[in-house]
Amino acid sequence: MSDKKEFYTKLKAQLDDTTEFPADYLYKFIVPTEANQAAEVETIFNNSGAVINKKKSKTGKYVSVSVVLKIESSDKVISYYKRAEKIKGIISL
Repeated sequence: MSDKKEFYTKLKAQLDDTTEFPADYLYKFIVPTEANQAAEVETIFNNSGAVINKKKSKTGKYVSVSVVLKIESSDKVISYYKRAEKIKGIISL
């Protein structure tokens, strides 16, 4: 099993154990500023009713993106992570 697949399997189990859906879920990402990856993160959550906050790092090389979204299921939480992981240089916290 790949590391990513194992990670998502564990995450799903944790979410199902600890979260009663629908629930507000906080995503936190760090992206480089060089190619406007923060906008790519926002695009993933377009038209979803998400509240998005961005904050530049002290050096200006990175942007922290926090997204709060009402989510219906653990599978939906993971689907957003899988879409985000395609963004160049993204780090999911």
